[in-house]
Amino acid sequence: MNMSVYVYEAKTIRGEDKKLSDYKGRVLLIVNTASKCGFTPQYKDLQELYEKYHARGLEVLGFPSNQFMGQEPGTNEEVEQFCEVNYGVTFPLFAKIDVKGSNAHPLFQYLTKHAPGFLSKEVKWNFTKFLVNKKGDVVKRYAPTTNPKSMAEDVERLLAE
Repeated sequence: MNMSVYVYEAKTIRGEDKKLSDYKGRVLLIVNTASKCGFTPQYKDLQELYEKYHARGLEVLGFPSNQFMGQEPGTNEEVEQFCEVNYGVTFPLFAKIDVKGSNAHPLFQYLTKHAPGFLSKEVKWNFTKFLVNKKGDVVKRYAPTTNPKSMAEDVERLLAE
């Protein structure tokens, strides 16, 4: 069986089950997020990327995680409200999950296996980003320091495929 991100599902930030197969045929940018991180302002750039390319087939999927120095301490409701109020986030947000370690969500186990980072497969910090093509294959991993706006060329290339 050809594995892809489409075999996974996750709970939305409002607690509903969501199959990633619902995003078949779209380019995905999957990001582990946090509200109290030095990279938190990237929410604004992620939202801008989403607004610019959503109509052409981009989905930005945010997965809050509290695994890095407790930088996402809030409840799912608090996270959602923070993102909407402070950054106008309208892209899909999911319930808080583990993105590394033995309890890592299966989606992030898949992502890190197919797009290992520098020196290690594990997600090392908040705002690690994974770009997925329309077939559900991971094509690139970006460091937390990578500004989402700098990924526009890669997004455009995948949207054109």
